[in-house]
Amino acid sequence: MTHRQILEALIGLLAGLFTALLSTTIVSTALPTIIGDLKGSQTAYAWVITTALLANAASTPIWGKLADLFNKKLLVQSSLVIFVAGSVMAGLAHNVPILLAARVVQGIGMGGLTALVVAIIGSIVSPRERGRYSGYMGAVMAVSMSGGPILGGVIVDSPLGWRWCFFVCIPLAVIALLLLQRTLHITTERKEDVSIDWLGALLLTAGVSVLLIWVSFAGKAGYYDWISRETAMYVGGGVALLILTVLVEAKVKSPIIPLKIVTERTTGLAIIASVAVGVGLFGATTFLGQYFQTARGYSPTAAGLLSIPLVAGMLVSSVGSGQLISRFGKWKPFIVTGSFLLVVGFGLLGNLDHATNLWLVGVFIAIVGLGTGMLMQNLVLAVQNTVSVQNIGAASSTVAFFRTFGGAIGVSVLGSVLATRVADNSAAGLAALGVPAGSTGGGTLDIASLPDPIAAVVRTAYGDATGRIFLIAGFVALVTVLAVLFIPNRPLRTTIDLKPQGEQAVPVEGSDVQGETAVDMQKDEARTDAADTTEIAPVTAPVGKHEAAEGSAPFDGLSTDARDRLLSLLLPKPAETLDALEEAEVLRAEVAELQQELDSKMLSFDAVCERLRRLGLSEDQIARVLGDVHVPDVHSRFDASHN
Repeated sequence: MTHRQILEALIGLLAGLFTALLSTTIVSTALPTIIGDLKGSQTAYAWVITTALLANAASTPIWGKLADLFNKKLLVQSSLVIFVAGSVMAGLAHNVPILLAARVVQGIGMGGLTALVVAIIGSIVSPRERGRYSGYMGAVMAVSMSGGPILGGVIVDSPLGWRWCFFVCIPLAVIALLLLQRTLHITTERKEDVSIDWLGALLLTAGVSVLLIWVSFAGKAGYYDWISRETAMYVGGGVALLILTVLVEAKVKSPIIPLKIVTERTTGLAIIASVAVGVGLFGATTFLGQYFQTARGYSPTAAGLLSIPLVAGMLVSSVGSGQLISRFGKWKPFIVTGSFLLVVGFGLLGNLDHATNLWLVGVFIAIVGLGTGMLMQNLVLAVQNTVSVQNIGAASSTVAFFRTFGGAIGVSVLGSVLATRVADNSAAGLAALGVPAGSTGGGTLDIASLPDPIAAVVRTAYGDATGRIFLIAGFVALVTVLAVLFIPNRPLRTTIDLKPQGEQAVPVEGSDVQGETAVDMQKDEARTDAADTTEIAPVTAPVGKHEAAEGSAPFDGLSTDARDRLLSLLLPKPAETLDALEEAEVLRAEVAELQQELDSKMLSFDAVCERLRRLGLSEDQIARVLGDVHVPDVHSRFDASHN
């Protein structure tokens, strides 16, 4: 695809992604008002986010697998329809359980959008050029994340009410559907004998859900202690379900999370880093809007404005790093820098309390935004650079899954920590006023309904407790630093797909897609060094009259777009033809390798036969012992080869 065609395809994709992300950020600002209106608790606050993230995480690998098997355009449109259905349900919800169910439906739709957009970009753009397109996606993410909180605050403060925070996304989704229908045109190779690992997805979701339920309610009054029979049941059941998931994934034909991809070094480390990023990004930043509104007493609109430094940092670093990666081809310095910024930002926010200067808060969250923007899409880019185009959907969605999975863990765990800390602070503050803590409703988020002295205590409790969750997020971000430091620094390839040998090869400078790779050259050198002193004539391919001159590469001086247009003119079906040529090249190389190995073995066999001759065996005796595998005398072979 040309640059113009790629941009046209991206219009509908980014419109759909914008719709999903906007719904998330609108809700983050409106959530204190929503939970207060529905008479929910701090635990309900966390679970409105957790259920959406959990559904997103559980469905992302399924969408990614479907993207490798079916029409991606139809899948994106289906995910938008599911998302709209969830938005309607959420807007009509009249209690917390219905709202949670609606958020599950929304999460399934968002999982499809986030996984499929990345997979489609990965299937039409080479890793070297993918940086600028990922930058466009980062810009859309930043705009939605910056505009969402403000728009959500305005809607909540307006006569429309919080329900329109969900309804406003419906026309945007319809527009995205129309744009996708008009602009996205990609071919799909239908595969036979397709199987989806529904059992693995069910076990994985169940195991994660059980553990998150345990974390959400452990240690709270009226539930159960951290060390109790209920804890043993929840933890034991969750771990058992996850172990069953691994066993199923290792045996099924088409696993929802391919263990072969997950255990690859780059992908594995990127997954670890993404989990930590998810904990920090979703888990800690979810509570920023609550801090501004509940602890500091600002309106939803003002809270949205106060969160702008976070998304501004994400916008600058995401777009800037994407452009620089495309220009210089260097990606690792950006993810390393981003991980350090994440640790610094969360460490500074760990000192947050109910009276921290708002200018300092803005600087701290801007640092977090800069770090997050450098990490999110560039970690996916690093993984896509190591897998074939057939596995891009599964690999990309796997990384996205673990990032969202980390977010679900973060929201649940940090929400539990915040609720416990707020309860302790509130009890201490109310005791100082001489008010029994259990009779005030101090755990409610409907602070406007509380008497002023009690409301002041609750606000102070929330403000002083928030720093603790950011400090925890900072320690988790240290895991990201360690993971990205050990990710192999492989140069970005300039081709859409890998060499089909299964090697994670780095293209040699000046070679084309069918050219020899560095791994191949190293193997050839090793074979030459280990070979016997007897020379074996190398197997060489005939040189065609249209091949590039020695020392130069085909298509030298041409851009990727120009090369693709030239191939489309020269070949009737360039994609299929190139695939066939690559397959032929692989087979030819394998034949040459087998021929060399056979010649080496035959020399060793002749040496053994010569040894038998020196021991006194005649040719007839050797033939009777060895049978049909016997070869002529080595001297006669040598003479024949020289004649």
